[in-house]
Amino acid sequence: MIKFLTLTLCLLAGTVHAADLPDVARMRAEGSASVTLEIDNDSLLLNRDDGFYTSGARIGQRIDLRSAGRLDSIGWRIGQDMYTASDTRLLPAQFGPPDHPYAGWLFGGVYRQQALADGTRWKLGIDLGCLGPCAGGEWTQTHLHRLIGQQLPQGWAKQVRNEFGAVLVGELTPVRWQFGSAVDLAPTLQGRFGNIFTDASASLLLRAGQLNALPDQPTLHGFARAEARAVGYNATLQGGYFSTGNPHTVDPKRLVGEAEIGAVWQRSPWSISASVVRRGNEIRELPNSIGTQNFVRLLFSYAL
Repeated sequence: MIKFLTLTLCLLAGTVHAADLPDVARMRAEGSASVTLEIDNDSLLLNRDDGFYTSGARIGQRIDLRSAGRLDSIGWRIGQDMYTASDTRLLPAQFGPPDHPYAGWLFGGVYRQQALADGTRWKLGIDLGCLGPCAGGEWTQTHLHRLIGQQLPQGWAKQVRNEFGAVLVGELTPVRWQFGSAVDLAPTLQGRFGNIFTDASASLLLRAGQLNALPDQPTLHGFARAEARAVGYNATLQGGYFSTGNPHTVDPKRLVGEAEIGAVWQRSPWSISASVVRRGNEIRELPNSIGTQNFVRLLFSYAL
């Protein structure tokens, strides 16, 4: 697994040629900026039910520099992901393995990416952050539930221990197949390596509608994505790689599937995406009938 992930990241890095990239100062001076907001939440399905990966929020800024048939980008983001037991009404003494531990992951990251008009693209970045009470998951979820009048979570006193983390992220779309002007299909390889997440995934993205050759161009299309992820380490389940004394941890499933279906609308200065994600069970000892989950993913972008 580690050898495969290392090879994946090396292949991603090998696609980057310094001579082909504009310098950061030029991108800041000549590029166009946009702010982005991404929200994942299972309660958006209107079932008022929390569990497992219960919420994620990321906000950031991206600077794009367009040249002939190419879009170069640099960006930053900050985010917070929250994970809970299958039922947030359970008291700390009422849950344990194989239920999901409570965990929060607070992070900030930077990245660089390039997209070509033929549909190929790559992305490299790093996230730095904190897992455990220092991530503020209890504060965020408690205040959010009070705001929306939902049952307060009861189990945060039994969350994983503090650990600072670093995660390298690489992504590569090596080809895009077009079927006329309104349908395309693209495979993507992704790798993460660090003491919070270590995994590798392969996915297929099918789009249909008014398509865009580059990410900043107008579009209105529907999409469907299927992904398989090989898991080496997941600290939200196993506790931080270097931490000890966690209240309870569980073993991850080594292969996890995920499916997503949604739609994207983009007309400058706005871009909006809405989708439903179905993620397979991530815990080895938990039945798939319990561990599989659904959540809504919303993405908003505004060009400054």
